[in-house]
Amino acid sequence: MKVERKCRIVEKTQMGDAIYMVLAVGDMVRTSGVRPGQFVHIKCGDANLLRRPISICQWAGSGDGDTLTVVFEVRGEGTAWLARRPVGHTVDVLGPLGNGFEAEGGPYLLVGGGIGVPPMLGCAGTSGGTSTAILGFRSKEKAILLDQFASDCADCLVATDDGSLGYHGFVDALVRQELEKEHHYQGVLACGPKPMLKSVAKVAAEFGVPCQISMEERMGCGVGACLVCAAPMKDGTVKHVCKDGPVFDAREVDWDA
Repeated sequence: MKVERKCRIVEKTQMGDAIYMVLAVGDMVRTSGVRPGQFVHIKCGDANLLRRPISICQWAGSGDGDTLTVVFEVRGEGTAWLARRPVGHTVDVLGPLGNGFEAEGGPYLLVGGGIGVPPMLGCAGTSGGTSTAILGFRSKEKAILLDQFASDCADCLVATDDGSLGYHGFVDALVRQELEKEHHYQGVLACGPKPMLKSVAKVAAEFGVPCQISMEERMGCGVGACLVCAAPMKDGTVKHVCKDGPVFDAREVDWDA
């Protein structure tokens, strides 16, 4: 059940190019429930008509007040406005929205690329420290949340485009290396740019491992009314990332559309 409320910024930290922000959200977590892969829609100033969708990174429910953590990069006027808000400022938040990962138990192979890394931390938190994370960044300077993944996962592997940290290359190569072992994963969960997701889904399919992907698309309304975030499916239908996703079974998606 989604709710709209004014939420106070209680913590804000710069992480490379990203902003790490913790919001006090009243009883949103306890009354609405949160699943990894869901997002919130944040109103970013009166001058910006459309809200900005931001994935939920972590959450906590408490009688003293629930919190949601979001991590985002400045991509335009709306996120620039949000990045300038100081601790103590209040923002209008609608959520939680969308369908998240089916990630009960574990272990899972968690794959994140760039700003698709933060929502995978929520998956790590629900699998009891049993999962392995594979995280991709352009360079060492762009890497975020590594300590948190190392703490919440059994293992954390990193790939960078320029080789400045970890494996020199893309995450799909590390996914292949991990699945070539005598693996015990219940599935692959991935979030990031579409070319990355396509490659990861292909590798998972080769090994017969279930794969869920979280798609990154531009959104307008966030509730399926404006039809901006259309995603073609293999069966010829069109689904919408905000309402039907953002998480889909990788086998559903028409990767060549």
